[in-house]
Amino acid sequence: MSSIVHVPRVASSLLVKQSPLFASLPEELIQEIARHFHLIKWKKGSYINPDNLMIQFYFLQEGQLEMKRNNPDTGREVTLDMLYPGDSFEIVTLLDGRPHDVILEPITSSIQLISVPMKMMRKWIWTYPELNKQFLPYLAHKMREQEDLASSFVLHDMTTRLSRLILKHIYKSRSYTGKKEDEQKTHLINGFSDETLARMVGSVRQVVNKQLQYWRSQGIINKKRNQIIINDLDAIQKEANILQSDIR
Repeated sequence: MSSIVHVPRVASSLLVKQSPLFASLPEELIQEIARHFHLIKWKKGSYINPDNLMIQFYFLQEGQLEMKRNNPDTGREVTLDMLYPGDSFEIVTLLDGRPHDVILEPITSSIQLISVPMKMMRKWIWTYPELNKQFLPYLAHKMREQEDLASSFVLHDMTTRLSRLILKHIYKSRSYTGKKEDEQKTHLINGFSDETLARMVGSVRQVVNKQLQYWRSQGIINKKRNQIIINDLDAIQKEANILQSDIR
């Protein structure tokens, strides 16, 4: 059941420019494109109607959105992507025009989106070389993320996957705002329950919780509800066995 609320006003060019697909486009083109977008509100605890994903292309403006799949026979779920402001969906449907078997659910209490008809978005990609130039690198980035996700499930154990996940979201969310000299002392990853983290690393809540409790006993992290405070970033980096520059 969808709890999407269409806000009765057109999205401004400033909102449209939040997306990396449009950020560097000429201002006159941004103004033209922005006229076709509409603002949308969506509350946590509800799912979007899959039919909407066939006819509308969405960009996230505020909040966090989880994209996942499940096995109806076992109830197991896995997170395919965690979307942040500026991210778009559904790229797969945009490219092939076919339904995409995914579940989309807000992580934050509510999210704000802007949307444009799918047909319009396809037309823009073919019509405006400036947009096409931005779209292809963004598509490649998303493809690399999915490649990394698939290979990680096969090649790495749960501890390594969890370490890499924490590092990825630390660098992606850029939540640290304190003094430069304290940058390596305290880092935050917020809003993800143990169950959500388990979906993101292809495991179960009990296993993820056990690993987090072990790190806590070693003084590597502190954990307060759905907030993980990293006390020893070097230890997490060692578990991940990866360079910071390799985190995408």
